[in-house]
Amino acid sequence: MGRNLKIFCLGLALAAGACYQAGAQENNVPPEGFTALFNGKDLSGWTAIETKDPRVTAALDETAKQKLLADGDAAMRKFWRVEKETHPNDPQRQDAMIVNDGEGPYLTTLQDYSDFEMWIDYRTVPLADSGIYLKATPQIQIWDWTEAGGKWNIGADKGSGGLWNNSPGAPGKDPAKLMDRPFGEWNRFRIVQVGQRTSVWLNGEQVVDQVIMENYWNRALPLIAAGPIQLQTHGGEICWKNAFIRELSADEASQWLRENSDEGYQSVFNGSDLTGWSGPLDNYEIVDGAIRCRPGKGGTIYTAEEYGDFQVRFEFKLPPGGNNGLAIRYPGEGDTAYVGMCELQVLDSEHPKYANLDPRQYHGSAYGMLAAHRGYLRPVGEWNYQEVTVVGSKIKVELNGSVILDGDLAEVNELMADSPHPGKDRKQGHFGFAGHNDPVEFRKVEIKRLD
Repeated sequence: MGRNLKIFCLGLALAAGACYQAGAQENNVPPEGFTALFNGKDLSGWTAIETKDPRVTAALDETAKQKLLADGDAAMRKFWRVEKETHPNDPQRQDAMIVNDGEGPYLTTLQDYSDFEMWIDYRTVPLADSGIYLKATPQIQIWDWTEAGGKWNIGADKGSGGLWNNSPGAPGKDPAKLMDRPFGEWNRFRIVQVGQRTSVWLNGEQVVDQVIMENYWNRALPLIAAGPIQLQTHGGEICWKNAFIRELSADEASQWLRENSDEGYQSVFNGSDLTGWSGPLDNYEIVDGAIRCRPGKGGTIYTAEEYGDFQVRFEFKLPPGGNNGLAIRYPGEGDTAYVGMCELQVLDSEHPKYANLDPRQYHGSAYGMLAAHRGYLRPVGEWNYQEVTVVGSKIKVELNGSVILDGDLAEVNELMADSPHPGKDRKQGHFGFAGHNDPVEFRKVEIKRLD
């Protein structure tokens, strides 16, 4: 493959993955744009840690963290090693690989990763059971997929690459097809992780397609925003090589989520003016294809059309301390937080001036009623991607690929400050933006009716 074609393929890797197999590098030399997780010489950049909830690890004090790393380094030297083998097609070539005999804690990157594309090759033996932990959470499964392996009763017959720790029947728990190669041959994974959403290719075929990876440690919570990659060892020899990673920019991650979401959306903002919108339009302006609330202005602008059950997807950018909101089933007048079904907060939640808010006031929350999980906003000044699903009284918010709210307003019986929300049971209304004096921006606003 020529250099120009190779670069072109890498540039399209997220969109199609078509050049993945042909463009992949060998002998632990990363392709352009990627970094080697394994340098082909030693285990620099790694430690070894027992499987544990990363939120528990993050909460350790500094002394405990240093002991964890020291113990991990000793365990890594005991159970993990680097070996070389002769390349089958070139007797003069020696390829390095990471080897573990099936014992000890899991090889763990010292660096945390959030949104990324990763390639890695593995080879295993009969009766072994392994996998790849993403953000310190199990796992992309690696099986002995044969009947002799004795695990067909728990899904091994379907092959490797699935998110085996997802709930029974959940999407992605089993791979779409069996793509394992015979024992003794190398297998290759390509993995794209954006927020909680996981896509997996095994030996050139996609086996998991943009699936929510459940948090094994606490299924009521999303995965942590960023965490280490771990290589599992369990029951038999596992070898790894050609481990490369590329961290995704905010724009790449958003593009990946948008291009891989469901179809059927219709744009409700043309990028040029507020045609099709009502409300205090003079309090907003169009800047570089985005709706922006004018500084010191506000009020709720809303679509001319009304919606019952729907999904909306859009991108937004916060200034420092920025505050806005999404008007859900808004009647066209009044404070949408109370007279609409709800106002979904759009807020720079980590700004110091918001340190003491009620949990039901932070970004993604149904204001005053349901609290969203925090810690999933991108840095101020970057564009975030968000999807909101409204069905009946239920509402779900997915921010940058992580589900931060999934609740039912009909079940809410404790309201912030005991303030009534007479509109929360509305079945239909407008969608809009509820400005609060800050230049928060919105773009690429699209809605899909579900009713």
